[in-house]
Amino acid sequence: MNTPTQPTTIDRRKVLKYGAGFGLALAWPNSRVLGANDDIRVGVIGVNGRGQSHISAFSGMKGVRLTALCDIDPAVLDARVTAAANKQKIEVKGYADMREMFEKGDIDVMSTATPNHWHTLAGVWAIQAGKDAYVEKPISHNVWEGRQLVKLARKEGKICQGGTQSRSLGSIQAAVKFVQDGKLGKIKYVKGMCYKARKSIGQGGNGEIPEGVNYDLWCGPAELETPLRRKKFHYDWHWFYAYGNGDMGNQGIHQMDVARWYLGEDTIAPRTMSIGGRLGYEDDGETPNTQVVYHDYDAAPLIFETRGLPKSKEAQKEWTMESPEEFEGLSGVSVVVACEGGFVFTDAGGKVKIKDLEGKEMPAPEPFKTEDIFANFITAVKSRKVEEQYADCEETHLSSALCHTGLISHRLGAALKKEEILEKIKDDALLTERFGSMADHLARNGVDLAKESIVLGPMLKFNPQTEWAEGNGELDAPANKLATREYRAPYTVPEVL
Repeated sequence: MNTPTQPTTIDRRKVLKYGAGFGLALAWPNSRVLGANDDIRVGVIGVNGRGQSHISAFSGMKGVRLTALCDIDPAVLDARVTAAANKQKIEVKGYADMREMFEKGDIDVMSTATPNHWHTLAGVWAIQAGKDAYVEKPISHNVWEGRQLVKLARKEGKICQGGTQSRSLGSIQAAVKFVQDGKLGKIKYVKGMCYKARKSIGQGGNGEIPEGVNYDLWCGPAELETPLRRKKFHYDWHWFYAYGNGDMGNQGIHQMDVARWYLGEDTIAPRTMSIGGRLGYEDDGETPNTQVVYHDYDAAPLIFETRGLPKSKEAQKEWTMESPEEFEGLSGVSVVVACEGGFVFTDAGGKVKIKDLEGKEMPAPEPFKTEDIFANFITAVKSRKVEEQYADCEETHLSSALCHTGLISHRLGAALKKEEILEKIKDDALLTERFGSMADHLARNGVDLAKESIVLGPMLKFNPQTEWAEGNGELDAPANKLATREYRAPYTVPEVL
């Protein structure tokens, strides 16, 4: 199969100028070995949205100095640099191009909250420049590139943490141990949920690129799209495959990660399928707003459900969301573990609820004492111990990859009516039940799957060791094409051997 290959040159100036990847990280002029009493210098890339949390965390942390910020939007960059400098009472340098920051910025570690299509490459360039890296979720835009980041971090001995911060919550750590210790018996299945209301992004596209933005840099590895297919430049890129991964790879990656954590699985699923679509309105978005993904692990299945419409047609006035069926009134951005002896609920904020099969609430385990995810990253940077990280890059890669494989099945599927799908999945009682729940949710929002179609994706086989689709006949080639991407030079993720 075709995969990107490594450029042959390792000249560091050409790397800066052209963005070419190379196999060995070189010691750049401003690299240094940290001393016991030295502050760790941090540079943050992508500071418009989630990046503000990165700025806040690092600029207020003892033994850490935020010394550089990078963003392609000059208005955003100027505001963030000024605010960070005023807060810390030290100089903070601003950069439009992360390559210049890696060359000239006085940083030891990089933290990135760019759009998804830049996550892996930013991490790769940081590690090649001799930096440790904190890479926001999803840690990759596709399966293949995420694995390259993990391999490079291991090869170069760098600390690389993913942004799946639920792993830092002591209540969830304790709940996972509770389940894995067998306190409720064997796991029957785990259900991750992203029941999060998302309104239509409208039709017609042709949005404006903010003044001063280097659009070529923003697109990076992706195609240089003109005119824009979306009206809103910032954020709405999430719903286009060239840049984002839908809400399953946006909010849902957190719950996917916790769900896999409960199962204790350390590979991608050997079999994955999707049922989903973009339903309830007509707009320019590509990714499904309603979806059930079935990860068929051998021990127990992981079901992931995305619902972007509210509780009902009536609820669209306030766009309020529904709860898990097992825990009425609680958040639908959560995970439910169904065990032989009861159910465990954990939400994105760390709330834990446990009940037995009769619905009687049971006491939750005492939360573990933990540190913030950013502080945990700095702890590992100081100790150089990968195992001290709550969310090592490989953990975040595997959970990100589960989002990607689910979307691969969706993109290779066919639009069918409800009865046609029920006939095809009738031998799987759990999948049939969850599809029925999704159909009921859609019906409450005025979408009748007896009249409207939804996409049934194939049950794709993946090799958990190679992370490529194998054994699917003629579907292997298109599935593996979607498991990576055609990189736009010079923004190329290198293959790491």
